[in-house]
Amino acid sequence: MPGVSSRGRGRRTINEINMVPFIDVMLVLLIIFMVTAPLITPGVINIPSAGKSSKAPDKLINVMIDAEGQLTLDGEVKLGKTNEKEALAAIKQALEANPEMPVMLSADSDLRYQQVISMMKQLRAAGVDRVGLAVK
Repeated sequence: MPGVSSRGRGRRTINEINMVPFIDVMLVLLIIFMVTAPLITPGVINIPSAGKSSKAPDKLINVMIDAEGQLTLDGEVKLGKTNEKEALAAIKQALEANPEMPVMLSADSDLRYQQVISMMKQLRAAGVDRVGLAVK
């Protein structure tokens, strides 16, 4: 019997596992994957696009952030280049007359994403209910 070994005092089972067949199978699978991996073409990734509304709002405030982090207000409130405090004060003043007015935030593509999120948080803290991101 192959599973039995005699070592002097009778029959005893061998408690060892033969690893050679396992290693052979793993090497064959490794070779198969190495040969087939360059032949597989990567799939196409469908990136979702931003939806378009049927009608743009009549009055809105555009907050544009350039690559240096300077703010420009346009739309209902026109300030030109300004800092965050002045921009938030002007937006609050415009929202007193119309609290449902949307604020569109657009940023330069070279700007860090954290700065855009920070501006969105400040707009929310200022009481803006409708904040949107402008995409191109």
